[in-house]
Amino acid sequence: MRASLRQHGAAMVMLVNPISLRYALDYRTYPLWQAHAHTTYAFFPAEGPIVAYNVYGNPPGADDVRVGRQNTYFDGGTELPENARLIAQDVCDFLAEIGTDNRRVAIEYVNPSLTQALLQRGLEVIDGVAVAEEARIIKSPDEILCIKWAVEVAEHGIAQVKAALRPGVSEVQLWGLLNYTNLANSGDWHNGRMLASGHRVNPWLQEATDKKVEAGDLVAFDTDMVGPFGYFADISRTFFCGPGKPSSRQKQLYRLALEEIEYNSKLVRPGVTLSEIQERAWKTPDQYKENAYCCVLHGVGMTDEYPRVNPIYRGPNPYDGVIQEGMVVCIESYMGGVGERDGVKLEQQVLVTSDGIEPISTYPWESEFLE
Repeated sequence: MRASLRQHGAAMVMLVNPISLRYALDYRTYPLWQAHAHTTYAFFPAEGPIVAYNVYGNPPGADDVRVGRQNTYFDGGTELPENARLIAQDVCDFLAEIGTDNRRVAIEYVNPSLTQALLQRGLEVIDGVAVAEEARIIKSPDEILCIKWAVEVAEHGIAQVKAALRPGVSEVQLWGLLNYTNLANSGDWHNGRMLASGHRVNPWLQEATDKKVEAGDLVAFDTDMVGPFGYFADISRTFFCGPGKPSSRQKQLYRLALEEIEYNSKLVRPGVTLSEIQERAWKTPDQYKENAYCCVLHGVGMTDEYPRVNPIYRGPNPYDGVIQEGMVVCIESYMGGVGERDGVKLEQQVLVTSDGIEPISTYPWESEFLE
């Protein structure tokens, strides 16, 4: 985080995102509340002590804990502009405290009133989200161990889903097994409830409901799980609900999705650019383009992160970049024709190594689709 601040030429960053607070301070308390009501915040300097405000307990990574200003409407109501002025004063006092004359400060997602108050004090304000996200691109050996453990927990949950899969069980009951397994192993939350069955598998991105699974249904899901230690397990699999065997069409969709995963996995290695991956990626047949997943691959750490590569037929990627050793990325695929009942979602989480990739998610592919 300090290196990222120096790269951006900023004296400090004000952190409010619960992901950033976990990464920088190991602050875990009330993260979903924090996601929409930024009660807690921290001043993180390029050099000097880290100060946390309005915390519950003492974050392990903070050097000091102080009572802060109210910068949410729930707490501050119509006093937000005045509280913003006071926070801007606190920022100026903090810069003096750490002994810097650098007036460039980075701020994560905040109210416009705070940005205005900082500008009025003569400070240069830049996006703190860039500082925080770029700090997380390369994973340390400890982070990789944390990610692998989160994936182990997620795959234990996946095994529970498969064991419970039968006609009559509901989508939310199956999803609840993933959620319970995560919580029971000291994980945190899921970004969504992405599990669907039968006709709800196509198109993708429909969340779990009380629909009952029927024999012959495909059941697809995406863990999207903030697991133990705050690290992300992002794995997609598609199962078949027996009795019986998958149809020839279901097998075809599964094989196409797996082919895309395996083909694009071979493109990922240090030094290759995002634009090169986009240009060389597996060629999606026309009939699947409209419903295809929103990206070919994306980074992952404490949640979905930089980088992201979009399918080339949806236009150029919004930015370019280079794949680096130590990144963790997810390779994505969804196969489902418009107007069809079935669809298959697969996703593999991998570590970028010096000469390619190392799979992190190892839950096996479904052999009955490959017979």
